[in-house]
Amino acid sequence: MPGDVTLLDASSQAELVRAGEISSEELLDAFLDRIDRIDPSIHAVCTLDEETARRRCRAADLATSRGESWGPLHGMPITVKDAIATAGLRSTGGSTALADHVPSVDAPAVAALKAAGAIVFGKTNLPEWSDDIQTYNSMFGTTENPWRPGFTPGGSSGGAAAAVACGLTSFELGTDIGGSVRIPAAFTGVWGHKPSFGIIPTLGYLDSVSGGTTQADVNVFGPIARSARDLELLLGILAGPAPLDSPAWRLDLPPANVEIAGLRVAAWLDDPALPVDRSIAPRLEAAAAALESAGALVDRSARPGIDTETAWRLGTSLIGVATSPSLTDDQFDWAVALSQDPAEAFRVGRVAVRHREWLEMDRQRAAIRAQWTRFFVDWDVLLCPVSMTAAFAHQQDGSFTTRRITLNGNERPYLELCGWPGLIGSAYLPSTVPPIGFTDDGLPVGIQVVAPFLHDRRALAVAGWLGAAVGGYRPPPCAR
Repeated sequence: MPGDVTLLDASSQAELVRAGEISSEELLDAFLDRIDRIDPSIHAVCTLDEETARRRCRAADLATSRGESWGPLHGMPITVKDAIATAGLRSTGGSTALADHVPSVDAPAVAALKAAGAIVFGKTNLPEWSDDIQTYNSMFGTTENPWRPGFTPGGSSGGAAAAVACGLTSFELGTDIGGSVRIPAAFTGVWGHKPSFGIIPTLGYLDSVSGGTTQADVNVFGPIARSARDLELLLGILAGPAPLDSPAWRLDLPPANVEIAGLRVAAWLDDPALPVDRSIAPRLEAAAAALESAGALVDRSARPGIDTETAWRLGTSLIGVATSPSLTDDQFDWAVALSQDPAEAFRVGRVAVRHREWLEMDRQRAAIRAQWTRFFVDWDVLLCPVSMTAAFAHQQDGSFTTRRITLNGNERPYLELCGWPGLIGSAYLPSTVPPIGFTDDGLPVGIQVVAPFLHDRRALAVAGWLGAAVGGYRPPPCAR
């Protein structure tokens, strides 16, 4: 077996399985061994089904011996965020209300991965109902950042990103409504892609006891991996119509068509409304400078014609409405009482509003999306922060509305950490996060590479170049 096979990207692992240099079952054993050795201190994986996965791996190996292939992910053992329904495997959404929930059918995205040959052997940790940018819950405990004990890996796909960073799985499927793929990818030094809204079905998303049968506004499913080429491979497998739409709908994403020399890059690396901590600012600038040195036309003053604070607060309000099914009845009544004015929705983070009020917010978003469309006539991609800071120490007291975060020596509302991802996600734009280096004290830093709506492959291509130039995946100390 090749050394450190678990730390290779999934594309390389798949090549080894296809070539017969490693069997699917041997790869599963390698992941399980690392989980036994590393995960007790990380708490990334919350559920395992070794027996079922082993049977499936053996079937994959038998198929390989016959010269057969199940698809591009043939025999690849994977984990899936516990917010996503997996048939025959406990799927809880991180809530005790679903502690014993075993779905009878896969989410369409999971079904697509299985159809491509993947084998699900476990689930990864998350906050209850995916409702935080940290990762902890009362059933499975707190997931640690593999780069710094006592620090968060981000959320809500924190277990997923930590598992990928530590080589506990070949890749992961996460969810992102307010940064839940992008923030953990940046905080743990791996790659993540938040696709354009609507191109990957999100049925099977467990955001409440009765969740999974509808698709929430803003929310997407996205891959987390150890390379850009993995993200590209997985996007091609995952993107497509929901089952009910498949008889008539097709998806044909535009090709990347990227040449770095002459690429028009807007670098929006800081903003008074969402200030960036000085610990990550040099890495963001280095990413822009690398593109500039390679011949890209980088403008650090280009901005879409929107008011930053208005746009991110509107985005947070829309995300709050979309996540309101997670509220208990008592929380629902409280949110309604506090947020009759939708402009105040950000103060509670999750709100319930009248449908007419949501329609007005949606009209405001449509105007913002039109500004983004005009912006991308002049610019090929946008660089902007993932969040305002790198990973921070666990903070589990209080709530979104009461917690504080220290930036550049000043305290700011915790909710603002969702500002940059909410600004991009609520406008439905695709965003790829490559690892671009580390802070001076050794914490990973990522950056959002944002492209026009449906131009996901452009974001992936530019992020791939950028990660190779200034960063890329490195295993954390605990995984070496």
